Amino acid sequence: MRFRCLYNFTLLIALAGVLPGAMAENVVVLDSGEAKINLIDEATRTVVAVMPAGKEPHHLMITPDGKTLIVANSISDNFMFLDPHTGAVRGWLQDMEDPYQLGFSPDGKWFVTNGLRLDRVDIYRYDGQHFSLAKHVPIRKMPSHMTFSLDNKTVFVSLQESGEIAAIDLPTQTIRWRVHVGDDPAGLWMVPGNRFLLVGMTGEDNVTVVDTQTHTVVKKIHTGRGAHNFRSLDDGTHVAVTNRVDSTISILDYKTLTNTGDITGLMPGPDDMELQADRRHLWVTFRFSRHVGVIDLATRKLVSTIEVGRSPHGIFMGDRAPVYAPNPD
Repeated sequence: MRFRCLYNFTLLIALAGVLPGAMAENVVVLDSGEAKINLIDEATRTVVAVMPAGKEPHHLMITPDGKTLIVANSISDNFMFLDPHTGAVRGWLQDMEDPYQLGFSPDGKWFVTNGLRLDRVDIYRYDGQHFSLAKHVPIRKMPSHMTFSLDNKTVFVSLQESGEIAAIDLPTQTIRWRVHVGDDPAGLWMVPGNRFLLVGMTGEDNVTVVDTQTHTVVKKIHTGRGAHNFRSLDDGTHVAVTNRVDSTISILDYKTLTNTGDITGLMPGPDDMELQADRRHLWVTFRFSRHVGVIDLATRKLVSTIEVGRSPHGIFMGDRAPVYAPNPD
């Protein structure tokens, strides 16, 4: 089965004429509870447009060439393609079943979607234009978030309901190993060096550290209740994790595997994050608050809040810092 990214140029031209700030750098925020997309002018921090999406848009991902932003509509079973800088719609791709989470391997040759409600991981080969299905991998229970080994051989998937992490071999599309980590694992982040995997434990108050060589839990880093998702701070040392229940963000030193301190005074339900290219301003969606916030990392204070729709989840900006430092140790 092969899928080609077909762009609706008529729709693109129409939208370009009505989107305020179409030439500006816009931050894309998904309202998963309202099937809408917010475009926020990065400079003024104001909403300049609200567009319809498919049902339950949760996550989004930039293509390896950096030219197209993919929005996954999990209940509508389709993708939207956006301009990563303006947010203008470029087209749709239908018949992508239950794409709750999505991601590309570091080399851009593998594309993976997690089917949360279908208990399935779908693995595709990607040649820069086409998605070619390699295999549907049935896996229980509730495959949620993912990350990849830095050698492009493995995708790690959190299984929310079974409390496990699964390692799936990409070349053979087979499950290599599973390890139980605790209650409601969610976000995943691979520490540079390709050995330690960080797991946000949404049902607990910690980040679990998994040794990917021994397939064992080696440490629990106390953060806050509802530890959920990660964003590298692109400084070669630190990664942030949101704590949805305690409404804080913990800053972890991934070299020492310790919590260096928490950002407090936030709105309820911090979830996904994005880091501006200046590496000073961290944007965060507040899942329970209908707002997006901007944190000044120098002061660790919330300096701006922007009202959006119900249950804001995924966030992306074209003017972003890399996910990993250029030359991680």
